[in-house]
Amino acid sequence: MGRLVFLGCIAYLVVGIGQLVVGTVMEPMVAAYGIKYGDGGQLVMNQFLGGMVGITLAPWLMGRIGKKPLLLGALGVMAAAEIIYAFQPSWSVMLTAAPFAGFGFGTTEAVVGSFIIGSAMGNANVAMSRVEIFFGVGALLMPFAGAALISGGNWEMAFALVGGLALTTLVAWLFFWPTILDRPAESAAHSGAGLRDMPNRGRSLVVLAACSVFFAVYVGLEMSFVHYLPSLLVNQNGLSESSASLSLSLFWGAMAVGRVVSGQAADRWGGGVYMLVTCLAAALIFLLLGGFSGTWATFALTCLAGLAMSGMFAIALVFANRAVPGMTERTTSLLMAFGGIGGALMPRLTGWFLDDYGMEATRWLFAGFAVLMLAVIVWALLSAKGLERARAGFVAG
Repeated sequence: MGRLVFLGCIAYLVVGIGQLVVGTVMEPMVAAYGIKYGDGGQLVMNQFLGGMVGITLAPWLMGRIGKKPLLLGALGVMAAAEIIYAFQPSWSVMLTAAPFAGFGFGTTEAVVGSFIIGSAMGNANVAMSRVEIFFGVGALLMPFAGAALISGGNWEMAFALVGGLALTTLVAWLFFWPTILDRPAESAAHSGAGLRDMPNRGRSLVVLAACSVFFAVYVGLEMSFVHYLPSLLVNQNGLSESSASLSLSLFWGAMAVGRVVSGQAADRWGGGVYMLVTCLAAALIFLLLGGFSGTWATFALTCLAGLAMSGMFAIALVFANRAVPGMTERTTSLLMAFGGIGGALMPRLTGWFLDDYGMEATRWLFAGFAVLMLAVIVWALLSAKGLERARAGFVAG
């Protein structure tokens, strides 16, 4: 199990770096290609659509070609797409390569996440939080690397960095494959039958629907914020491009710190209470971010937003799998797919909104997303509570 978590941490580190690279170099990329922010949002959208395809197909592909070939193939596709980015091809080629990069990111994240949750059993909150720490560390390191490359006039080499790390990760998984993963996997057919035949199927579907919408809004908000925060600071606060990209380190640094304790906090409070408290905190922080646009206020609130959102992804993933047990691969894939939908559509919407309504209005758009996220988690928690009561009644009957 230790080897699996270690390799999972490496994989999530690369995914974290890769997910942030476009946002880190958004300003110089937009300038170099002579495009608008909405076009940059299109690149993000194409990447996340590819991720959604990978996440959605992961359980099926795992059954068809096996765990190891699927993961190694995803890492290889990711590396190839990032290296294509690094050559700064035409914008149409960038948009064409984006879904392949997304496929690699999404498949790797979904497959490794299902490995961890399926193998960790009762320690899933802590194990997933530990792996998610490294996603945050990767996202923390990327702005520093990006700022250095931007200052040196070599922003496109940020993509080469991601491609090289993906190849290194591929080699690590190839030679140190965890033997714990060689035990027979839960089949897709069995998983589907479990949902069809379980009592309270309708209530279970409602819980999955609520959790799916939550993932769409959460990932969409996170990706919109990190991709456009540097642009807000450049245009509203007069920061340089390299300095603005470092603002993302505040967010991801707080994310990494919060994830150190999020698993233990969720185990102590309960996953539902943890999600409610952190979503409420995030809504309040983003509302304040809409009203206070000064540089230092933005930095402070960005740090607090990272702390509030740090454990949401991992804890919500474990919460959903425990609420509707017996379908780990399918549930993980479903939720991450909806995260991919949000991550594709909401940055595209944000880019369009930024072009048409300006920087100040975009801050309030983020606040609206955060309030919506709070409303959705309340729906998910109430649905899960109703399902729990229905199961208790069924057992008693």
